[in-house]
Amino acid sequence: MPNFHASFHHQPLPLPMLNFYPGPSQVYPEVRDYLTMAYDEGILSIPHRGERFVQMMRDLVGLVRNRLNIPQDYYIFFTSSATECWEILAQSLTPHKSLHLYNGAFGEKWYQYAKRLRPDCYGQAFGLEEVLDVPNIPVEDDTDLICVTQTETSNGTHVSMNTLLKLQNQFKDPLLAVDATSSMAGANLKFIRADIWFASVQKCFGLPAGMGVLVCSPRTIQRAKGLNDRRHYNSLVFLHEKMLNYQTAYTPNVLNLYLLKRVMEHRPLIKNIDQHLAQRAQDLYTFFEELTEMQLLVENPEVRSLTVVAVKGPDRWIAEAKRIAATQGITLGNGYGPWAKNTFRIANFPAIADSDYDVLRNFISNHYH
Repeated sequence: MPNFHASFHHQPLPLPMLNFYPGPSQVYPEVRDYLTMAYDEGILSIPHRGERFVQMMRDLVGLVRNRLNIPQDYYIFFTSSATECWEILAQSLTPHKSLHLYNGAFGEKWYQYAKRLRPDCYGQAFGLEEVLDVPNIPVEDDTDLICVTQTETSNGTHVSMNTLLKLQNQFKDPLLAVDATSSMAGANLKFIRADIWFASVQKCFGLPAGMGVLVCSPRTIQRAKGLNDRRHYNSLVFLHEKMLNYQTAYTPNVLNLYLLKRVMEHRPLIKNIDQHLAQRAQDLYTFFEELTEMQLLVENPEVRSLTVVAVKGPDRWIAEAKRIAATQGITLGNGYGPWAKNTFRIANFPAIADSDYDVLRNFISNHYH
């Protein structure tokens, strides 16, 4: 009989790529060890109503709050994804309608998703280079939520903390909800500037996909309790009641919760990560501005993202750049939405080493300078 196991184990492993895709993106290298630790510690089969799980969750919530500088009175929940958070907000906090402010594909997707659940939801698009004109945003009287994408992954723009403060001051009654999928755990977000924040872990958290983080203000929980919508398995009221005892409303992704706890234990405070990424982003923007063969998609520095850099050029040139990069062991992120063919995107996430960006710059300089 042939030894199938022997032949399998002797197959050479593919060389790791330098992954600049803005999600799912590169995971922290320590995750490989954490996966083994999770197995060896028996964490993969613990009951999610048991004391061991509860203790892990208690430790995790404290770590996330500390490392990301989340206010003490804000609540932290774990979901399956940021997309599930769209659904939770529509079902649990939107009896009437939400307003969606967007300038790219993911903000518009959130709007279209909410509209399927709440047909009266409405949206307002703004330009790629524009700072949101807060005083002139038309907000209807029975608007429950104002929804903003803090970092628009499709085009590398962001909405600043100052703009969020203006929204907060201008519109007192609607809850302010922020999709921070490509910035939470990378940028120093001022959580006090909004009622609701959410993200997925496959970007700045440096983890495998399959889990979301939802952060809610006391006002949000009060609003959810007042509406008391319990028709759905992921009702925010139900999530809150379970999390009071550091439990989840449904069987959770225990592995990713464990990985997140391990990663958070060894991450610096978010203000230090933010400073590092801000400098690296500035270096990347300066590098691309000095090249003649390509341009930055976003020309206005005021709205450029800290964590996603979008580079544009002729369609054929962009396709060729991605192809050649792949032969050099470098994965560039595809463009997205209306910019699918004439851009590539570069993640500036904490799990990616500085030395990887040196390799990227050398590759581009050698081929396109």
